[in-house]
Amino acid sequence: MTILSKLRSPADLRELPLDDLDVVASEIREAIINRVSQTGGHLAPNLGVVELTIALHRVFDFGHDRLLFDVGHQCYPHKLLTGRLPMLDALRTRRGMAGFPEPRESAFDLFSVGHAGTGISTAVGMARGDTLAGDAYEPNERPDGRRVVTLIGDASIVNGVAMEGLNNAGTLKRQFLVILNDNGMSISKPQGAVSQYFNRVRLSHTYADFKKAGKQVLKHVPGGSMLGEAYHRAGEMTKAMIAHRGEHIGWFEHFGLVTVGPIDGHNIRELIEFLSEAREFDRPMVLHVKTQKGKGLPYAEEDATTFHSPPAHRYDPDSCRVEIQSSGRSFTTAVGEAMVGVMERDEKVVACTAAMPGGTGMDKVLEAFPERSWDVGICESHAMDMMAGLAKTGAKPFFAVYATFLQRAFDQAFQEVSLQGLSVRLLLDRAGLVGGDGAVHHGFCDVSILRTLPGACLTAAIDEPSLIAAIEFMRGYEEGLSAVRYPRDAVSGRLAASACPAFELGKARCLTPELDVLSGESESKMPDVAVLAFGTPAIAALDAADALADDYRVGVWDARFAKPVDAKLVRALLSRNIPVVTVEDHSVVGGFGAAVLECAGELGLDASHVVRLGLPDAWVYQDSRKAQLAEVGIDAAGITRAVRTAVDLRRSGAPGGALRTPTEGVTRVG
Repeated sequence: MTILSKLRSPADLRELPLDDLDVVASEIREAIINRVSQTGGHLAPNLGVVELTIALHRVFDFGHDRLLFDVGHQCYPHKLLTGRLPMLDALRTRRGMAGFPEPRESAFDLFSVGHAGTGISTAVGMARGDTLAGDAYEPNERPDGRRVVTLIGDASIVNGVAMEGLNNAGTLKRQFLVILNDNGMSISKPQGAVSQYFNRVRLSHTYADFKKAGKQVLKHVPGGSMLGEAYHRAGEMTKAMIAHRGEHIGWFEHFGLVTVGPIDGHNIRELIEFLSEAREFDRPMVLHVKTQKGKGLPYAEEDATTFHSPPAHRYDPDSCRVEIQSSGRSFTTAVGEAMVGVMERDEKVVACTAAMPGGTGMDKVLEAFPERSWDVGICESHAMDMMAGLAKTGAKPFFAVYATFLQRAFDQAFQEVSLQGLSVRLLLDRAGLVGGDGAVHHGFCDVSILRTLPGACLTAAIDEPSLIAAIEFMRGYEEGLSAVRYPRDAVSGRLAASACPAFELGKARCLTPELDVLSGESESKMPDVAVLAFGTPAIAALDAADALADDYRVGVWDARFAKPVDAKLVRALLSRNIPVVTVEDHSVVGGFGAAVLECAGELGLDASHVVRLGLPDAWVYQDSRKAQLAEVGIDAAGITRAVRTAVDLRRSGAPGGALRTPTEGVTRVG
């Protein structure tokens, strides 16, 4: 039995001999590598924080103290040290361990967190709350009080929310520790002036050398082992000496936080030594820890971007090659190639991404057009405003962003884009259900928030040809903000033999031409039921239509637009009393189906037999995307059931509202 398998809680870790901790680190790495290679998941970021996590749990008692993660994908070692090793075999599925901190799993996880920049601010809140409750650590009055630690890394320190948190953290008059995990990376190469500053600090040994020298001197000074004393007695002298040599120091101290480091994030003993002193410090502090992303796995060390969150893969030691499993050509790949083509044809087109060049396909664009494309780092709000500025100069900006991260730039989409009447184009990757990343990453509300913006035009792609057509439509759309959404999935080839017509504003595409109520041809038949699908559920709707062909005539439309919806089609269907099923990989609250109901209301039509399928008003937790689609009833089987029920209800005269989206296995909000 391994040492790791015997650890039921961090209390067991604190009982181990110091020499055993390196063994625990090796066992944690082996467990993570073995599981992620089979299931996929966040690999490189977790391998980089193994020693740091061990040291944190060795020094602090996070059953009592507070540990808040910023970038939640660094939590696997933390979970394995807090009793969740048995859950690792089912990683990122409903049966097992979530890939992000999850309070439903353990009291050691305080927030379910997957967006960068939030850790410092939530930690400040908990620090203030503990102080108000009389529970905060104070060296004299409450030596057993709660300490607060937040771990931030993967370049998320440049996020605007993180900066706001730092600014407020400096006003605390109590213990507060920010661990800066500086691995020289975000998901890809970090961007901006702050990352350049850290590069200079990392490359210079002067700062660390002075700290080490000062520590040796202070060992011989009464009381000098405490970092507080070190700061007061030697800090100003150290800063003056380094300033004389032209070095950069104390960036965080401008926020009122004492800064220590950088120190070696893979030296457990040194980490424990520094953390033990930081534990007793009664002022806000930043401990700058330098780590290597992918540590301990050569191919992850060499290519931390590819192996940040890889799918299942296999390493062949004989050829030193890694084979990554592929489920087919992805929408992300298709977007990257489409954008390169657009930028070749139109010199006014520019593009940016926010720290996700590989995840959005923009890596190809950055390579092909380095002067017209940018990675701004984990700064979605800045990216949106920068695109607004470019639009104001006459450029045609495209912003590639995960749908879940779009929420962080909504204020800018409102104020600096839509209110100004500017045309910024959004490429919304990972829209809808995202599989193993779970609730923190689902793109479930982009339609509902963007639909409120006057002049906005919202589209969705069902396959690669329609994606290319949508991008081309957006290139020419100058009336306001526009967006195309597409999932984290492979593109379908089902319609490869059919020509994809160009997008026309507010016009749906009939995928069953023989049942097109707008064709005007005498031979066309009226459908028994119409499925209006927004995005890739249209492919599943075609499968459902095939399954029902012996019983019903099922007309299927690729809706294409959630704003404006095809009012002519809605009128043609509802005025003929044809039941309508809307389906979308988005929340039913404020989504495409809601837009159809609003359209019917504006036209004065009876919408009692409009049935809406989509994501329920509930959280959908981690599992495969296929399982999640089935769970909420928007796969082919779920659409088949809904269509059959809608037709039967219509024939019986019962209202269509009797049908509801399945919610079994999901957690209802409120």
